[in-house]
Amino acid sequence: MGRIYLDYAATTPVHPEVVKAMLPYFSEVFGNPSAIYSCGQEAAAALEEARVKVAGLIGSRSEEIVFTSGGTEADNMALIGVANAMHSRGNHIITTAIEHHAIIEAARFLEKNGFELTYLGVDDQGIVDPDEVRRAITDKTILVSVMLANNELGTIQPLAEISRATRQAGVYLHTDAVQAVGRIPVNVDELGVDLLSMSAHKLYGPKGAGALYIRKGVRMEPITHGGGQERTRRSGTQNVAGIVGLSRAVELAGQEMAAEAERLTPLRDRLIQGILEGIDHSYLNGHAVKRLPNNANLSFDFVEGESMCLNLDLKGICVSTGSACSSSNLEPSHVLLAMGVPSQLAHGSLRFTLGKWTEPADIDRVLEALPPIVAKLRAMSPLLKNRR
Repeated sequence: MGRIYLDYAATTPVHPEVVKAMLPYFSEVFGNPSAIYSCGQEAAAALEEARVKVAGLIGSRSEEIVFTSGGTEADNMALIGVANAMHSRGNHIITTAIEHHAIIEAARFLEKNGFELTYLGVDDQGIVDPDEVRRAITDKTILVSVMLANNELGTIQPLAEISRATRQAGVYLHTDAVQAVGRIPVNVDELGVDLLSMSAHKLYGPKGAGALYIRKGVRMEPITHGGGQERTRRSGTQNVAGIVGLSRAVELAGQEMAAEAERLTPLRDRLIQGILEGIDHSYLNGHAVKRLPNNANLSFDFVEGESMCLNLDLKGICVSTGSACSSSNLEPSHVLLAMGVPSQLAHGSLRFTLGKWTEPADIDRVLEALPPIVAKLRAMSPLLKNRR
């Protein structure tokens, strides 16, 4: 019986078509895209073609796309780059308590360097109130950063409503769309965002490649300095093979996204329903409908997420206890705590994220394997004994 992978929010296998597109750029078209001779210009042409494809998926212009090493760098570029460029106007930045650590840690870095940060809370379903954003904006606010879809919950934020508040105040709006791009339609004009981060390895592309959309006219200073690549926005020789892989992954996502969402949503819902009905004291985290089509995050009383995760792995089922970027951290999820989930229950959470190779039989195996695992762990749990 084969291994079942249900952690597509952590990373995805590279699509065979993406591998095929990348291969020539490792050995045949290997030139430095900054070089003026022909093999360098071939690489440069591939970069510009990739820029057009990435822009097309999110409804931007190609010159507004800056290639990065991934979502973390794009997030850091957005926050720190805008903060440095706009410091003379103000020093206040607004974000949320449920952001990815790439945003949270960049915000903390800025706090140490004289910026004021406001971390907005969320409701019990993980949603930010646009009115709270509006009330938090002051005459010193220069940037608001709200992720489009949460990496743990899959909850989708009302970004278009939030953008009405930021535009009225003349404040830049950034979104970490790493989990959303390629899974749901994303259009920068419809969302009203000024900056948007994305990453290749979340949509069947390679690790080490990503992009930051920067709306024309946005003031931002580079955070890396050197040869002035990417129109001086991001110095460093570009990862041509990785960027070509990103562009092919984007192309495939545009073609397959709607059908894949239609296929995965009922599988997600069957997984959620099966767990809630089959395991007492289990709870869905996040909004039941306003969530990514592939994400199911649940908490279980009287048992720890790490133990469930390891026991599922012994059954050949790969799931996560939350964000892969902080899975070695045994603290409860900051996202669940921000929603008001008690610490003990937050410790007992699992994130199931479905993807291109998920089949109905995989869901059946999880629903068969998980209840006895939870029952066994609860029988040994001091949490349950203490309650009795």
